[in-house]
Amino acid sequence: MDKKEDHFFQKVYEVAKQIPYGRVTSYGAIANYLGAARSARMVGWAMNGVPDREEVPAHRVVNRNGLLTGKHHFQGTNLMQQLLENEGIQVNNDQVVNFKIHFWDPAKELSAP
Repeated sequence: MDKKEDHFFQKVYEVAKQIPYGRVTSYGAIANYLGAARSARMVGWAMNGVPDREEVPAHRVVNRNGLLTGKHHFQGTNLMQQLLENEGIQVNNDQVVNFKIHFWDPAKELSAP
């Protein structure tokens, strides 16, 4: 990983750490907040490589439709779903139920990076 990519990943982790308990956001929403609207995939790579899952709640980051597309990067078959359900978020067929209600938009909730 080069320094530019490493710096971007750190910014992603700082945003993810601020996602409130019981809420989710999307890869694209984080990318948009960071001024890199077309970098949702890079946010996904950052989430897949989180160095400390206890510090960065990667389970709260899903795709733009609420799908748990990153679930295979968690230990165990349903760990991502279990973590979300422990926070009161219902998941059905790998998708957040009532996604819009649980959605947290960093662009609206945080000041500019």
